[in-house]
Amino acid sequence: MTVDTTTRPAPEEHAPYYGKYIALVEEATALDALERQMRDMLALLGGVDEARGAFRYAPGKWSVRQLVGHVIDGERVFAYRALRFARGDRTSLPGFDENPYAEAAGSDRRTLRSLVEEFEVVRRASLALFASLEPEAWLRRGVANDQEVSVRALAYIIAGHGRHHAQILRERYRLGG
Repeated sequence: MTVDTTTRPAPEEHAPYYGKYIALVEEATALDALERQMRDMLALLGGVDEARGAFRYAPGKWSVRQLVGHVIDGERVFAYRALRFARGDRTSLPGFDENPYAEAAGSDRRTLRSLVEEFEVVRRASLALFASLEPEAWLRRGVANDQEVSVRALAYIIAGHGRHHAQILRERYRLGG
């Protein structure tokens, strides 16, 4: 079976909530988007000094370090879902609440540099996972958080989620000039 992996996910391949992330992906393929978004995030965060990592743009909002930790956690969860579904596992997977994850992660006790390095390692692992998939695996689906989602949609969600948070870092945290 040959599947065109450059085809964007159809609306029925993901919960409506994720459409906002998928819409941010402008590249021809999810792999291109994941690669470009990684370079963008690394460039954006590469010149940020450690003191700025504690910055919060408003009371009760995450720090820069917590936001990067959230992107890492989200990517791990989405990639894990993609792996399970790509391998034909039809076990329904639970959702995850990003706020308790951010609280428990301890990102504010780490250096921003260590988080940026971890982001790169996690993204390279995601790229390797998606690049290794047989074409038909991209169309496999599973249920996560009571919603059906395809492997293809998960790749686009990861890229769009990262892009969404890079935009927040630029606009609300005023990073990247």
